[in-house]
Amino acid sequence: MSRHFCRFCEAPLIDTFVDLGMSPPANSYLEESALDGGETFFPLHTYVCRKCFLVQLPEWQTPDAIFSDYAYFSSYSDSWLAHAKNYTEQMRERFSIDEGHLVVEVASNDGYLLQYFVERGIPVLGIEPAANVAEAAEKVGVPTEVAFFGTELARRLVAEGQRADLLLGNNVLAHTPLLNDFVAGLKILLAETGLVTLEFPHLQRLIELNQFDTIYHEHFSYFSFRTVKSVLEHHGLTVFDVEELPTHGGSLRVFARHVEDRSKPVSEAVGNLVSREERLGFHTLEPYRTFGEKVRGTKRQLLRTLIDLKAEGKTVAGYGAPAKGVTFLNYCGVRTDLLDFTVDRSPHKQGRYLPGVHIPIHAPDRIRETRPDVVWILPWNLRREISEQMADIRDWGGRFLVTVPDVELF
Repeated sequence: MSRHFCRFCEAPLIDTFVDLGMSPPANSYLEESALDGGETFFPLHTYVCRKCFLVQLPEWQTPDAIFSDYAYFSSYSDSWLAHAKNYTEQMRERFSIDEGHLVVEVASNDGYLLQYFVERGIPVLGIEPAANVAEAAEKVGVPTEVAFFGTELARRLVAEGQRADLLLGNNVLAHTPLLNDFVAGLKILLAETGLVTLEFPHLQRLIELNQFDTIYHEHFSYFSFRTVKSVLEHHGLTVFDVEELPTHGGSLRVFARHVEDRSKPVSEAVGNLVSREERLGFHTLEPYRTFGEKVRGTKRQLLRTLIDLKAEGKTVAGYGAPAKGVTFLNYCGVRTDLLDFTVDRSPHKQGRYLPGVHIPIHAPDRIRETRPDVVWILPWNLRREISEQMADIRDWGGRFLVTVPDVELF
C-alpha cells in the first residue's frame, strides 16, 4: 500500500524515479558553532505518478521551515540578472506592458527582476515568503508582500483592488507542495486579459543531461511540458505559448491566459513540444525507470576521479555553494577528504559550512590565495560565467571540473 499520493491528481505513488538516499535540507548552511551538533536528514526519494506523470518528492519539510529565512539571493548571479532584464524588455515589447499595468511576481526574492520594471515606472508587487530576502527587495524599491502565495492571498489582493496584468513566477512552481492551491491562486489574481509566465527546469533536460542534483527537498515537483499544461488547464488556464531557455541547465517558459480570453491564440510551439515529449515516451513510465542507474554511474565515475586526483597529491577546491551542490556531495559522500573547501560570492554563505558534509565556504579570493590544482564548478549551469571569472587559474596550471552532464576535467 502506497504511503504517498500525487499532489496533483491524488493517485498513489508507487513508481520510483530516483532514490538519492538521505540528505539534509539543501539550504540549511551551518555556522561553525553548530558543527558539533546533530543534523536532520530526510529521504530524497522521488516518485513518478503513473496517472499524470508528475515527478515529485513527498513533503518532508513544510515550506515555512524551508523558506521563512532563506540563504539564496538571486542578484549574486550576473547571468541571471541579465536574463531577468531581457525578460523585462521582452514583456514590454511583445505585450506592451507599461505604466498602466500591474506586474506581480510570485517568489520575487531580492527584487532581482522587478527592479527593472520599477526603473521603467511600471507598478509592481513582489510576493516573497522569506522576510530577510524581501527586505533586500524593499531596499531596491520593490514593494514586497511577505507571504506564501495561494488562493487565500490571491483573494485578499483582489479584494484590495489588485489584479495582475502580468503575473510571473520564476523557479517557484516546483517549490510549492500545495500545487493545486498555488495554480488556483494564479487564476484568481490574473486580470481578465492578463497573462501568466512561469519558468521551471524542463524534466526532459533533467533526464537527458543527468541533472539529478537539482533534486532537493525544496523542489517538490519536476515538470514535463505535458504535465504542467494539464495542471494549468485543470485550473482554467490555457497555455498559449512556450519557449525553451538555457537557464538552469534547460528550462521552459510557459505563457498562459484565462481559458475565456480569446485574445491570445495558441502558437504552434505548444503542439510541437507536446508531440516531441510523446515521441520520447513521456506519457509512459519507460523514460523515468531508467534514470536511477544513470545517476549511480555518475557517482562511481566522480569518486574514481576525485580519489585519483588525491592519490596524485592534487588539491581540489569548489566554486559555489548551491543547493544542487549539497545534493551532489551528500549523495556521493564527498567531504573534506576529497574537496578541501568551496567559495561563494554571496556573503550570506561565506564563513558557514555545507550541510551534511561540513565543507567550509569562503570568499572567492581564497582560490587565488591557495591556488588549487582543480576547481570544481558546483553550479554547473553557470559553467561559462564562472570559468570566465576564474580564467586566471590557468596561470598556475589549474583546471576546472564539472560533473553534469558528465564528469569532465578541462
